Formats: sequence, C-alpha cells, structure tokens
Amino acid sequence: MDPSELREVVLDTTVNLLRLAETELPADAVEAIRKALTRESSDVAKAQLDAISRNLEIAGEGKIPMCQDTGTIIFYADVGSDFPLLSDLREILTEGTKRATEEVPLRPNAVNPFTGENSGDNTGNMIPYVNIDIGKGDTLRLSVLPKGGGSENTCSLKMLKPGEGIAGVKKAVIETVVEAGAKPCPPIILGVGVGGGADISLKLAKKALLRPVDNRHPDPQVAALESELLTLTNELGIGAMGLGGDTTVLGVNVEYAHRHPASLPVGIAIQCWAARRATAEISVDGKVTYLTHTAPDGAEQ
Repeated sequence: MDPSELREVVLDTTVNLLRLAETELPADAVEAIRKALTRESSDVAKAQLDAISRNLEIAGEGKIPMCQDTGTIIFYADVGSDFPLLSDLREILTEGTKRATEEVPLRPNAVNPFTGENSGDNTGNMIPYVNIDIGKGDTLRLSVLPKGGGSENTCSLKMLKPGEGIAGVKKAVIETVVEAGAKPCPPIILGVGVGGGADISLKLAKKALLRPVDNRHPDPQVAALESELLTLTNELGIGAMGLGGDTTVLGVNVEYAHRHPASLPVGIAIQCWAARRATAEISVDGKVTYLTHTAPDGAEQ
C-alpha cells in the first residue's frame, strides 16, 4: 500500500479506536460488571451497578461517551521496525486525537499546568502521550487508554524497603484502595507495577490496565498475587460508588520488572468502572483487525 494511503488508514483507525474506547466497554469489562451485579448482596450496591449497566447501554446505543470525563489520551504503539510510518506516528496520533475530539465528541481535557489554558482539542505538550515499543515485523498494534482524572488522582507510588517483600506490596495496594475510597467511582480495576524504578513501576501499572480483567498473568506466582489482591480488596466492603457492597474491585493486573537490590518500587494505577481501552492491529497492506471491539461500520477491515 502507498504510504499516503496507509497514513489515512492509521489516522482513521485512531479516530475509530477513540470512539470505541469512549462509547463501548470491552466485553470482559462488561461481563465483570454483570457478574458483580449478579452476586451483589447489597440493594444499594445493586442499584448502583444497575445504573452503570443502563448507562453503558445508552452510551452504546447512542454512540456517545459513557462518562463526561473522556480522559487524558494515552497511546501504546507496538510497532515493527519495517512498518513504513514510524517517523510520522506521533503526528498521526495527534491529528487523530484532534479529529476524535470534534467527531465523537470528546471533552477537551488538555490544560497547560502553568497558565491553566485549555488547548480545546485534547492535545498539547506531550499530550496525547505516546508509548512506542519497536520490535521486528511490519505491523502496528495500537492501543488507546483514555484515563479519567478522578481515578488518576488516586494512583500512587510506594517506594518500599526491599525487606518488606511481597507482604509490603500487598499492604501498599490495600492502603491505596482504602485511601481512594469512593473517589475513583468504584468498582475499580487495579494495575500494579512492581520493581524497575519509580517511573518504570508506574508505567507498568498503567499498561497493565490494557489487559482484560479476566486474563491472569502467565507467571503462576504473579497470577496468585493478582487473585489474592482481588479477594483482599473486595473484603474491604467499599462497594459500588463507595456505598458499601461486595464488589469494590473488578480485576487486578500485576506486571513486574527486575529491581535494584536497594529498592522495591510499587506503582498502583487505579481505573474507574469506565475501563476505557481499545486495541487494533494494522498490517502494512492496510488491513485493520479490531481486537477489543467489533469493527465499527464502514471501517477498514
């Protein structure tokens, strides 16, 4: 495919991914909310979960954002070194963000931290934030994570002493969920990054939110930690919207990196029930495969 034609495919796919992420939850997140409603014993919590479910139906039917806070736009691009548009990718994703802001539409959420000026189109210095991982091949796997401000405000970084070990990691996660309380609009999803360094742990935690909530880590020790943290955090009883109940957390995804002997960083990223994410794979010939959602009408496929 001609590079200019491929550019248009990537641009259109960017807009489609943002529209899908903002208006339709992936099936695993919808199913997690449905299961939470089924097993909930609190009438108050049931009412909240039922309202969330109805909200999702309205958003999907009307192709409108499921929450008024449409988030800060974050992209993850896993791209082959032979994909033709490497040097243009950030520019394309920025242009796609501007288009989606107008077409979906999205609330403008990019504000200069010094002047308070809103750019009006969800772009600005370093925003949208683009994480690029270059590997072999000629395909682009593109994910978008529109991260809401309320849940972002409850994320945390804990720099533990190595001697605190995994018990310290569990304590850090539980303390963060307790402190967050109702602020991130539970039921929430937790991304936990262990090791690496301060910045690395938080990057791992946020990227972990791209994983389906029912997808356990391939390392059995990490998978066991995910399951234990899910049980422990739900025993807190914070419940839907902080009003009490059986489900505070829909899923826990843990990622890790090897650490320095003197350091044990733990990054904790909290995502609200509106667990917005969307992923597609684009081949060099312009074929697009949507991995988290059904392809939108009229989309390249």
